[in-house]
Amino acid sequence: MKSQTNVLCFLRSSASSGSRSVHILLALAGLALLLSGPGFGQTAGGPAVAQDAPKVFIKSSLDLPDLAKEIGFVRFVTEESEAQVLAVITSQPSGEGEEFTLVLTGAKEFAGLNNILKCQAGPGFKPETVRKDLVQALKTGLVRYALKTPVAGRISLAFQDQVKPTAVVDPWNFWVFSLSLDGFLNGEKTYTSQMWFGNFSASRVTPDWKIRMSIGMNSQKNVFTVEDYNYTSTMNSRNFNGLLVRSLGEHWSIGGFLSVLSSTFNNLKMSVQASPAIEYDVFPYSESTKKQLRFLYSIGPKFGWYHEETIYDKMKETLWGQSLAATLELKRDWGTLSATLEGSHYFHDLSKNRISLQSGVSLRIFKGLNFNIDGGGSRIHDQLALTKGGATFEEVLLQRRQLATTYDYFFSVGLSLSFGSINSNVVNPRFGSGSGMSMSVNF
Repeated sequence: MKSQTNVLCFLRSSASSGSRSVHILLALAGLALLLSGPGFGQTAGGPAVAQDAPKVFIKSSLDLPDLAKEIGFVRFVTEESEAQVLAVITSQPSGEGEEFTLVLTGAKEFAGLNNILKCQAGPGFKPETVRKDLVQALKTGLVRYALKTPVAGRISLAFQDQVKPTAVVDPWNFWVFSLSLDGFLNGEKTYTSQMWFGNFSASRVTPDWKIRMSIGMNSQKNVFTVEDYNYTSTMNSRNFNGLLVRSLGEHWSIGGFLSVLSSTFNNLKMSVQASPAIEYDVFPYSESTKKQLRFLYSIGPKFGWYHEETIYDKMKETLWGQSLAATLELKRDWGTLSATLEGSHYFHDLSKNRISLQSGVSLRIFKGLNFNIDGGGSRIHDQLALTKGGATFEEVLLQRRQLATTYDYFFSVGLSLSFGSINSNVVNPRFGSGSGMSMSVNF
């Protein structure tokens, strides 16, 4: 019952056969469901209820006209002897107003299936309010009988309230955190190695907002000893990535990326990029579990400070650029197909650009287990941070410096297994998975 009606109903059930708990669950479920309501099974000439619907006889001193129009999944009869369900409605004063009792007694095929429903009407209640709630309570109690007949296939149920995925009490306010720290040490007489990795991430995803941020570090050191020659190789990086997205209806989203990067491999003492962005999905976001065709546009500055002078004689610079990405994703019973095409460039020189294509297929083997094929490549003409002095022979062999190239590619195959909670049901596909946060300004 709706709280504004000031009428409260509750149920008791008894049965001589079957499980009491099943009957109670069925009745309680009915309290949260609206049946097809007035007009069920009606034609233009009036009610037309199936012949095999439960027959109900009402015994009450209350005026309850037109029940057949409001509860169309049963047949109301005028003779108690014909009834399969007897509904007796009585009332009596109570300390909080008036209490109504609905006693449903099964007969013939439904013998032993009995329900008792009570409705409490507060002081000053209106007769039309009480009648409305009594009819709803009667619907609730009669559901269990109708579900045992062929009429069940003609009943449409709907939850009264549109519950949002976030309509729960969550002490974490839907924030999810992850912290990891790993270390790896190994060595022998002529070689030692140590690697340290750390990452902290926080995210909050709701239908209206998507917030993700992460902080990471990576440190590697290798020492080689060959006779009297010692060589030490190091590589370090630090990064921060942030994503903020606001939903603007079924097709539009607005937000932005923020990234901060320090990397000896990329010759970056510090790089800061802020990219406001807007996205349009051809299909409604509510259909994202089936299909998506998203176009994501971003524009913004990149501020760079370098460890060594670049091939363009820069120790620091400010660059402006833009990017446009199109993503297609189709989900079917057999699996998922996805592809992303992205192009970007710097404004000061349009020849400094990059085009990337990535695609993948995930084939469902059985629940939770998928076979994955992924691949992609890029045409690269935007390496502005390359060191002017180049890389040493050792740095090339150990991949300690980024080298000039005009393309890259990758291909992978593998299996993936997913399992866990079935209650994490918030889906927000806007701006993709958020992986764009880690892009190093591919303008």
